[in-house]
Amino acid sequence: MTLFKETLHWLLSSQDYDIAPLLLRVVFGALMLTHGWAKLSDFANLSQSFSDPIGIGAKWSLMLIVFAEFFCSILLILGLLTKLAVLPLIIGMVVAAFFTYPKFTIAQSELALLYLSVYLSIFFLGAGKYSVDSLLARWLL
Repeated sequence: MTLFKETLHWLLSSQDYDIAPLLLRVVFGALMLTHGWAKLSDFANLSQSFSDPIGIGAKWSLMLIVFAEFFCSILLILGLLTKLAVLPLIIGMVVAAFFTYPKFTIAQSELALLYLSVYLSIFFLGAGKYSVDSLLARWLL
C-alpha cells in the first residue's frame, strides 16, 4: 500500500516543476538553433531572396532572424538572460506566423505558432532552477 501512495503522490504532485523550463529551453532552443544555423551558413545566397514581410529589406530581415534563431537560441539553451533572449524569438515567430504569408492560414503558420506558444511560456516561466540565470541570481543576490 505504501508503494501505491508514493506513486499516487508522485503522479499528483508538481515536485518536478524545475525540469520543465530546462526541457523547454533545451529542446526548443536546439530545434530553433538548427533553423538559424541553416540560414547563417547560407547567408550570402539567402540575403538576395529572403522574405521581407516588414519592409526593411531582405538582408536586414535575414540578419534579424539569424540573430534570433541562432544567437538567442544559444542563450536560451544556456538559460542566460533568458527573458531578454526569448523576446527576439517571440517577435520572429509572430512575424513568421502572421506577416510572412499573404493570407494567414493555420496550415502555413502552425510551426511558428507552436514555437510562439513555447517561447511565451518560457518568457512567463523564466529560465528555471537549472540555468545560468539561476546561478547568477544566487551569486549576485
